[in-house]
Amino acid sequence: MNAALIAVAGLLWFALAYFIYGKYLDKRVIKPDPQRSTPAHTLYDGVDYVPAHPAVLFGHHFSSIAGAGPIVGPILAYSLFGWGPALLWVLLGTAFIGMVHDYFSLMTSVRNRGVSIAEIAEMVISKTAKWLFSVFVWFTLVLVVAVFSVITAKTLEGKPQIAIPTLGLIGVAILFGIAVYRLKMKVLPATFISWALIFALVWLGYKYPIRAGFNTWFYIFLIYAFVASGLPVWFLLQPRDYLSMTILFAGLFLGYAGLFALHPEISGPTFSSFSSPQGPLVPMLFIIIACGAISGFHSLVGSGTTAKQLDRETHGRPVGSGAMIFEGILALLVLLLMAGALHWGKGGGGFYLHTILEKGGGPIVAFGAGFGRAVSSLGVSLSAATAFGILMLNAFVLTSLDTSVRLSRFVFQEAIVRGKGPLSNRWVASLIGILLAWAFAASNSWKVIWPAFGGANQLVAALSLFTVTAYLAGVKRPTTYSLIPAVFMWLVTESALSYLLLFKFLPQVGRSTGKTLLALITLVLIALGVLVGYEALVAIRKKWKK
Repeated sequence: MNAALIAVAGLLWFALAYFIYGKYLDKRVIKPDPQRSTPAHTLYDGVDYVPAHPAVLFGHHFSSIAGAGPIVGPILAYSLFGWGPALLWVLLGTAFIGMVHDYFSLMTSVRNRGVSIAEIAEMVISKTAKWLFSVFVWFTLVLVVAVFSVITAKTLEGKPQIAIPTLGLIGVAILFGIAVYRLKMKVLPATFISWALIFALVWLGYKYPIRAGFNTWFYIFLIYAFVASGLPVWFLLQPRDYLSMTILFAGLFLGYAGLFALHPEISGPTFSSFSSPQGPLVPMLFIIIACGAISGFHSLVGSGTTAKQLDRETHGRPVGSGAMIFEGILALLVLLLMAGALHWGKGGGGFYLHTILEKGGGPIVAFGAGFGRAVSSLGVSLSAATAFGILMLNAFVLTSLDTSVRLSRFVFQEAIVRGKGPLSNRWVASLIGILLAWAFAASNSWKVIWPAFGGANQLVAALSLFTVTAYLAGVKRPTTYSLIPAVFMWLVTESALSYLLLFKFLPQVGRSTGKTLLALITLVLIALGVLVGYEALVAIRKKWKK
């Protein structure tokens, strides 16, 4: 089967999902009102609550939710189960679950002062649900900060050529923010000028690579994330994420153009096995592929930063639903590059998926190889195409890093200390999260906890969908479109966590400290999911009866 033909069908599917189903949900459930003031205006503070141009906000939101997830997940799922199950989950999950989850959580927050989804849980479910949800979300975000700081530092240590463009993008973003928000320059000319500077930075990076050790980069990016989390959002995060989005869109265009030019036949199996070292296809597929289908992290971004910057309610669907659709488009490209541009088995030449994975290259190197081979068919040099693919990915990892710090600050301020006392100060709240992330990363304890992150992330998605459904029930809007996805994600996540507990962690309790800790964490996650899920269903039922 030809990968290019599948790409055409997949892109058509995503277009129908957005323009038909997405528009239907908009009119049937959300009913946006362009005349209703959003929190960006009613609570404007110049730091977090700032109305944004829809294109800039789309870039900020998309860059924040993307990260490495829609690249790593599909590659691992394909290598374990074949491209067929992975493709179906990306297409169906994005259209019927991810798009609903992202858009509904964003607009629920917009209708509730732009507060986090955990804070909304108290309003529509219970104080107990809100407290448990908040603490769990905060620790999850801190873990993300620890992991992404390590990933970013390792990437720059191993690829010194991208140090200048990675760091320089921060300066370009600040100039873009000043030009657009203070000097009132139009977004389009500011974008062209920024791109010229980015190209210059890429050239400088390859001319003058900056070589530094892991620890140097690690502390640089932790300090950067701390500073970025407290700066006005228009000054750095909005413009930096917007520019990162333009880099990714260029990568998407080049990737699909290369795929159509190469039009490779798929070499890997449609379905390889129901079982794998990670567990059975059901339910593990729905945990392995999160971003690119549905990810709980998206609801934290939507209700954490994006809702505070939405200029008009009618911008919600292009930003929330549109960003999720494009993440599905990215996951589709990754999957087809792996199945078409790379060979399935082992061999030489650097274009064999399992050779790359088993030699320690990992999904990021595999993506760079597949992207490079496809784009080189357009006449671009293989090394330049591969490097651009890795740079594109690294820009999004850095975005996820500082967004996670900012989100952890919001959750800590709004839901844990409730805006009271010195701990509610934005710099203090950010520092607490940064210090805990440093402790996780510096002690390597994140490696012990990380295997449970996939389940934790999808549990956030299920609980966010339950929270949204409870809100919709309270305002007498249709709940079917969010309740069915909520129950589905709740069941598969609880099943996946139970599998990990029974077959991966409990047999090693007493033999390994790490597995004992994982068993305890997983048990807590299962109990949390059951408790909050039950309270949510009870609250929804009560609201239905009113």
